[in-house]
Amino acid sequence: MTHDTVLSRETRTVVSPSNVVFGVGAVDQIGDYASLHGERVLLIATEQIFDIHGERVLSILEDAGIETVVYTDVRPDPTVENIEEAHALWADRDCDVILTFGGGSSIDTGKGVGILAANDGEIRDFGVDKAGYEGVPNPTPPLIAVNTTAGTGSEATRSVVVSDESTSTKFLIVSQNVVPDVAIEDPELSVSLPRSHTAFTGIDALTHAIEAYVSVHSYSIPDGFAEEAMKRIARSLPVAWANGDDLDARADMLVGQLQAGQAFTNSSVALVHGMARPLGAQLHIPHGLANALILPYVVEFSAMAAPEKYATVARILGAADDDDRTRAAADEAADAVLQLCEDLSLTGYLDDFGEIPTREEYLDVVDEMTQDAIDSGSPDNNPRKPTTEEIRELYLTLYDDALAPDSPRRS
Repeated sequence: MTHDTVLSRETRTVVSPSNVVFGVGAVDQIGDYASLHGERVLLIATEQIFDIHGERVLSILEDAGIETVVYTDVRPDPTVENIEEAHALWADRDCDVILTFGGGSSIDTGKGVGILAANDGEIRDFGVDKAGYEGVPNPTPPLIAVNTTAGTGSEATRSVVVSDESTSTKFLIVSQNVVPDVAIEDPELSVSLPRSHTAFTGIDALTHAIEAYVSVHSYSIPDGFAEEAMKRIARSLPVAWANGDDLDARADMLVGQLQAGQAFTNSSVALVHGMARPLGAQLHIPHGLANALILPYVVEFSAMAAPEKYATVARILGAADDDDRTRAAADEAADAVLQLCEDLSLTGYLDDFGEIPTREEYLDVVDEMTQDAIDSGSPDNNPRKPTTEEIRELYLTLYDDALAPDSPRRS
């Protein structure tokens, strides 16, 4: 049965921001959109992003007659405390519009503030492990997301990822009620992104596209987003990484990551994300890097269960031709992903985030990471359903092959 046949028998709701503003200078329209909804904006950004762009943003909002309250304590992986602090500032200053400026961390913090502003309870209460999917009863206040990276797609999604430092875990919130009202995509803003984070966020976007494409919940509309996203990322991520000033590559990546975000928010992510969240929490590495480390192994593990889809992935990434048989092409997908990660020197960035645990220390948390991955629900969306032991073995293979100081991918 084809996906089109399935689609003809079902009613689908396609999730997307109400407005997407794309192009050089798009950021200049934030005042127009903010003034439609209120008079006092809570601006959420990391300190680094605010130092680069803050003066311009404040000037645009001031010219539009908007008062701005600023929160810049966002962590690279936003925490429960970040969301609570920003929400307290929102409430204390009686703000009426949320404006996020940055990548997924700032956007997810803004979504968290919106959840608390519109709903009773603590942010942990809305995680899928407690509230299930669509567990946010009321929509956020007006939310404008200005994107400065090319990876998370969070400005187009119904997902929020929050770090809980008290338990060294990350939890996921999924609801249509957190999708931003406006997504601002200005390629000039991503030029300042460091090479390392260009790689992390770019592979994160590729992971979104691949997982959405092979998900058991995939169908025609997100499949179209995913295929186009993979094509854009495959051709432009190496260029943007090698030359961050290439505005055409930056623009292409912005479109690709937005399409990848639209793909996975309308189908789902799967095993890679289920495993990446616990790994990132335990090793204190960025989410995109965690995805990049795991992606090749999960693609190899899963290819037999969706050979036609993975064959397309391999062909888009240039590892197979149309003449190659489906299963043979599918088997090339993992090597194609691995080659792209190696081209971007991704494992070389591991040392920037502290010391990798010894194998014994890693073994102490493998069972916990495995259970956290299962509890997230994401592995259930994978085309090949993993057992608990298979997830554990994937974590161990990852350590021996990519994390250990003398592992093949790091040597």
